[in-house]
Amino acid sequence: MREPIILTDDNLDSVFNGSQPALILFTTGEGLRGDFKVSFNKMAGEAAGYVFATLDPSKNPAAAAKFDVGDKPTLLAWYCGEEVARRSKPWGSDLTLAVELLQNAVKNDPNAAPLPEVPEDEETTALPTPVLDKPVVVTDSNFEREVLEASEDMAVLVDFWAAWCGPCRMVAPILDKLAKEFAGKIKIAKVDVDANPRLSQTFRIQSIPNLMIVKNRTIIFNQPGALPEPSMRDLVQQAITLQVPPPQAQPK
Repeated sequence: MREPIILTDDNLDSVFNGSQPALILFTTGEGLRGDFKVSFNKMAGEAAGYVFATLDPSKNPAAAAKFDVGDKPTLLAWYCGEEVARRSKPWGSDLTLAVELLQNAVKNDPNAAPLPEVPEDEETTALPTPVLDKPVVVTDSNFEREVLEASEDMAVLVDFWAAWCGPCRMVAPILDKLAKEFAGKIKIAKVDVDANPRLSQTFRIQSIPNLMIVKNRTIIFNQPGALPEPSMRDLVQQAITLQVPPPQAQPK
């Protein structure tokens, strides 16, 4: 069974300047989703006509900088010297989409030979994607992962609260309900301000409950006070549909 090529300075050009469609995974080995890893390795062994390769940004920072890749796992679909698709922190489904985009690129190339069909991965496609349907507890130590990184995939509604706060107790069941209603579309997180003073100071939380929504590492809503359920539902729906570019792509 073929395994992905490990890219080094010696073979980097042959992949990026070659004529075969390539799927390059930039990864240090940390933070890679299990479903993607299984799909990538399996497809590398079975799909003819494609180059599957991995590159460790920590061992080749020059290449990582050249292709604008940070320390998060990144999948790059590449064909004839051009980027076809890119996905940070990819899921197994992102690999299927990248293959489809490469197939389209080859079909539109009059000089390219048709690609063989990629075998379907019944084992990995059958794996259910876990859907979070209840609020998660966020602390000073996991805020980066649970809120900022998660907001790259979907909006995150953060509820700053405390056990002694009466209005907070009124908001809690509404958030539980919305977490189930919009499972897989928005993530709801709860921060106990008494237990996490650093977060409270960072975001200058002076009154609770305080609702904050983060999307693509950008705060798109931040307001103290309890809201009625219809208003919170409208707020969640707007956050889901709102398009927010990555911070580096926003105009200065």
